[in-house]
Formats: sequence, C-alpha cells, structure tokens
Amino acid sequence: MIGMNTAAIYILQTLGSLYLLIVLLRFILQLVRADFYNPLSQFVVRATHPLLKPLRRIIPSVGGLDLASLVLAILVQIVLMALTLLLAFGTTGNPVQLLIWAIIGVTGLFLKIFFFALIISVILSWVAPHSHNPGAELVNQLCEPVLAPFRRLLPNLGGLDISPIFAFLVLKLLDMMVINNLAAMTGMPAVLRVLM
Repeated sequence: MIGMNTAAIYILQTLGSLYLLIVLLRFILQLVRADFYNPLSQFVVRATHPLLKPLRRIIPSVGGLDLASLVLAILVQIVLMALTLLLAFGTTGNPVQLLIWAIIGVTGLFLKIFFFALIISVILSWVAPHSHNPGAELVNQLCEPVLAPFRRLLPNLGGLDISPIFAFLVLKLLDMMVINNLAAMTGMPAVLRVLM
C-alpha cells in the first residue's frame, strides 16, 4: 500500500506541476509582454483558458497584471499540496498553512522558470545565435526583463554579455536565502518541497 501511495504522489506531483508550470507561464508571458501570437504562447493560452475564464469574471487585471492566472496558480498549488498531504499522511492540513505554503511554492517556481529560461538562453546563444525558432524567441522574451537591469549596470565588454552570470547568482541566492528559509520557517514538509 505504501508503494501505491508513493507512485500516486509521484504521478500527481508530476502532472500537477506540469499544469502549474503552464498556468504560471501564462502569468509570466503577460508580465514580460511576450509575443501573444507565438505558437507556444497560443498553446499556453489554450491550455489555461477553461479554468481562467470563470476566474476572470471575478478577478480583474490590475495595471496590466493578469491576477486571475496568478490566483489560479496559487489555487492549483493548494490543491496539489492538499492531495499530496492526503496521500502521504492521511490529512490535508491547515488551510491557512496550505495557503502560505502555496504562495511560497509558486514564488519558488516563478524564480526557477526564469533560472532555467536563462540556462536555455545561454545554450541557444552558443548553438543557435539569432535563431527565429518560436521557442528560442519566447525564451529570449522571457529573459530580457531579467537581464536588462544587469546590462545597464555592467560595462560593454565588446560583444561579450556576462549579465546572465549575475542574473543566475541573484536568482539562486533568492531561492536559497529567501524561498528555502521561508519553507523551513513555516514548517513545510519535505514531500511538498518538490512542488516549488
């Protein structure tokens, strides 16, 4: 029976995290003003539209921020965490604590999306510079708002862009020093840390 619960938790977390990633990408793509007509953006829109449509009636956008998709990401995270706790320990836990853990988890995933987008961007700049592939264009649009502040601060090194190094450092430090410490301080179980 324990093996079945472990397998169920693994499947739940894998599939749930994939959908959570898509929902959070919907928020991030609007946040960075990515190309709406990119085929990958269209996929994200279609995949999230059924659950976002009713939320949009209740939660308006504020200042160009799609708050409905952010609320949906937190709700999906709460459901994933509650189901994981139910399978692992037989209880769903305290709703207020679940909300706090969900916010921490979504914030951690938010940082990880930018971290891995930067890795992909750096690799693409080596193997396929100036690529017009829809995926490459979308990754570059995701990374540009993260890299722009560092590019303004760093001197021009004659075509060598070291801004991703500093962006990596900041994102990793935020993850290690803020997100992980918040998770530990709030008593987040190890089985839920996979979701952030």
